[in-house]
Amino acid sequence: MELICATTNRDKLAEFLAMLDGVADLLARPESVGEIPEDAGTFVGNARLKAHGISQAIGKPALGDDSGLEVAALGGAPGVNSVDYGGPQRSYRDNCARVLAEMNGKTDRRARFRTVLVVAWPDGDEIVAEGVCEGLITDREIGERGFGYDAIFVPDIAPGILRNSTPQRTFAEMSMGEKNLVSHRSRALENLLQMLREMI
Repeated sequence: MELICATTNRDKLAEFLAMLDGVADLLARPESVGEIPEDAGTFVGNARLKAHGISQAIGKPALGDDSGLEVAALGGAPGVNSVDYGGPQRSYRDNCARVLAEMNGKTDRRARFRTVLVVAWPDGDEIVAEGVCEGLITDREIGERGFGYDAIFVPDIAPGILRNSTPQRTFAEMSMGEKNLVSHRSRALENLLQMLREMI
């Protein structure tokens, strides 16, 4: 299957390409397609806007996504505002800094990453899949890899899933391959691929 990826985030695109390698042909969004407002107010709503917007513009199936960090002690924030939580510059570091500042002194460090994926076809059909990764917020940035909030999030994973003997690491301390084994995005994609297989 050939899919147009609606995201303009190169880091997300790289992860999708790695996870879909050998499964589907994922094409980057053409630069000629204008910006699509993400103002639905929910992850699924934003993913749906992107997928249908690109599919209608290009005339091919499109993959739309929306994801974010939900922190229990912050009432689920930053949530759908994860991209620009730290201010209009949309800096990964600014976003992390704001979360860490708001978590200062809080003992409940529980959080989750959530991803919603939508594949839309030009005729209006769609399928929706979701993936969640539970974990904890650190008290500082740790690690140099990844993007977004990866440096302040330690995923809750069972021992033995990763080769490294120290599973308690942030996403930013993991290789892309390791992260893709346990991340919210990979879980959403796994659910999506199962739905696509059932359609064939």
